[in-house]
Amino acid sequence: MTSFFFRAVTPDGKIRTGTLSGDTDKAVARELRNQGLTPVYVGVQPKKSFALKLPTFTSGRRRDVLFFTQELSTLLNAGVPLDRALSITGELTEHSSFRFIVLDVLRVLKGGRSLADSLATHPEYFPTLYVNIVRAGEASGALGAVFDRLTQFERTRDDLRSYMISAMIYPGLLVFVGLCSILVLMYFVVPRFAQVFEESRMRMPLPTQILLETSRIVKTYGWLAAGALVAAAAALRAYIRTTPGRMWWDSFRLRIPLLGDALRKAETSRFARAMETLVANSVPLVQSLGIAAAILNNRRIAASLDAVAQGVKRGEGLAAPLRRTGEFPALAAHLLSVGEETGRLDQMFARMADIYESDTRAAIKRFTALFEPMVILVMGVFIGALILSMLLAITSINEVAM
Repeated sequence: MTSFFFRAVTPDGKIRTGTLSGDTDKAVARELRNQGLTPVYVGVQPKKSFALKLPTFTSGRRRDVLFFTQELSTLLNAGVPLDRALSITGELTEHSSFRFIVLDVLRVLKGGRSLADSLATHPEYFPTLYVNIVRAGEASGALGAVFDRLTQFERTRDDLRSYMISAMIYPGLLVFVGLCSILVLMYFVVPRFAQVFEESRMRMPLPTQILLETSRIVKTYGWLAAGALVAAAAALRAYIRTTPGRMWWDSFRLRIPLLGDALRKAETSRFARAMETLVANSVPLVQSLGIAAAILNNRRIAASLDAVAQGVKRGEGLAAPLRRTGEFPALAAHLLSVGEETGRLDQMFARMADIYESDTRAAIKRFTALFEPMVILVMGVFIGALILSMLLAITSINEVAM
């Protein structure tokens, strides 16, 4: 018997790879189907190729997926057949690495697989949420409308993320420049003044003595402190990669004044936008909760959705279990209660997403509006104290000279 490499799709749309022994590749494919898997590829394990050298920049991937979704939406709604639409999209794609992905999806599709199963072969680009929505669209025969909704979802998510990043660039730059300025002053400027003061052999004022001693410590032990900070940051990063560490870190971030409120609202809007897209495309509610939890960045909030899913299974609805978690704003549960009563849950999720996307922007503005002057104030106080200490020493020297 020969060992064959395989790539197959599970019933829930996830990709699985591995090796399986069999007389022929057809026998292995038959065995995979008996196990409830849909074989996509059976044969010799591919060598390292261009497909394994895909870029790791998630922002670039999001732009590629957004372009892919927009083009397919336009072509499918114009009546272009699916295989032709994929071929055209591949030709229009600017990045050669993503063009390979599109053409591989087309190859799998022509091999007899559904579009959802074809997309699932590249989970690094098309996550479970994306694949399940496409699968729902195939089942309903409304792929064009589904890709319209996916385009809106991808664009909204990208816009909110871009806004958050751009809003934090200036405060981050202020902190970086401030720290660099302080280190330059303490490491290079103050020691030059210290040499002048030592040559005068006079008693320095207390503020000047504190400044000179601080500068001496920074110059003597600065590299040691920097190494300790780097080691501590590396250890924290390693701890955060563990499950308990990630849970602690996500809980800590939610408790940060102002910033924690913005993060909670951002996660709420992300959850609501995903649920709106899933529910509107008739994906079962419990399955939708599991998919939405997987795309959340905060593991503490994502873990709370397990209890919500259990409540839905018990027939309690969605709003009451969501309220009990205490992880979502109170308004979210009230909106969902109205949605359940009126039978328009997808519209309420859309409304919730709109509200909390707007609230997220407002919360980030409040945070930056407070954070920026605080950084400037701290820098001003420190540099003012440094200049005052120098002036006191210079004044003392002049008095002795007179």
